[in-house]
Amino acid sequence: MTAAVLAAVLGTALAGCSSTGGKRAEERAAREAAAGGRAAVNTPKWTFAMVTHSGDGDTFWDIVQSGAKQAAVKDNIRFLYAHNEEGKEQSQLVQSYIDQKVDGLIVTLAKPDAMKAVVKKARKAGIPVITVNSGSEVSKAFGALTHVGQDETIAGEAVGDELNKRGRKKALCVLHEQGNVGHEQRCDGAAKTFDGKMEKIYVEGTNMPDVQSSIEAKLQSDKGIDTVLTLGAPFADTAAKAADQAGSKAEIDTFDLNAKVAAALQDGTLGFAVDQQPYLQGYEAVDLLWLNRYNADVLGGGRPVLTGPQIITKDDAAELASYTKRGTR
Repeated sequence: MTAAVLAAVLGTALAGCSSTGGKRAEERAAREAAAGGRAAVNTPKWTFAMVTHSGDGDTFWDIVQSGAKQAAVKDNIRFLYAHNEEGKEQSQLVQSYIDQKVDGLIVTLAKPDAMKAVVKKARKAGIPVITVNSGSEVSKAFGALTHVGQDETIAGEAVGDELNKRGRKKALCVLHEQGNVGHEQRCDGAAKTFDGKMEKIYVEGTNMPDVQSSIEAKLQSDKGIDTVLTLGAPFADTAAKAADQAGSKAEIDTFDLNAKVAAALQDGTLGFAVDQQPYLQGYEAVDLLWLNRYNADVLGGGRPVLTGPQIITKDDAAELASYTKRGTR
């Protein structure tokens, strides 16, 4: 091999191994695989089902599904998805997948009491279960392999610390789904580390006009509130409208990230967001189930695999904007 040819070969290899070149190659391969439905493995066509506590129209779960579907393509998995915000109905959906003898289950435990028995039924039937997003504190006891998500109390504590840095004195925590233990943990965690006063308000999350009017009324009656904390990205914009209508200067902060939140962070409408990386939750859940079926692998060592929290501010939003637009952050 001549020196010139060797240099060319080495140059090509180094370019392929660079962080930019490697990232581009990975993204191109992922796009091509998704477009052609081609798997990166030759394992059997297993069926994995995900059942969440999502309500209709919640963009957060679109991002979770995006990650799960991408991993399913790579891992040669048939991916099924169902959801219901009511615990009893969610457990019935899980039972239906047990009856179908799926090869793996991914479930959320926002309402653990309603899910405990059916998760144990899945394990008794020999179906491996991974929990995501909510229920980290009971996941192991219920028999799940591991939990993928953020610790909601720790995430709330991070919010309280951030509010202290911003000099906030009185915050309103907006809970949009009654009975969701993760939401309570977020507010309680924030109250624990926040030096100011934290109040809760319960709203009907499926009725945005009601959400707006409830927040607006609270801000009008209590001018001391300088922060509104919402627990989901779709509610941040509604809270901002409520503050505007109430003539309040309260800062709006939120859990979760999407394209609208990223834009609002950039223009100053929102103060900060708490990102738990939902794409990663979906992707890792499917991938970990595949690894368990293929190689008996288990991650976490009995502890949750954490995907958050990450505090996102105006300084971070511009970098993440392109990812939110494509539905992966």
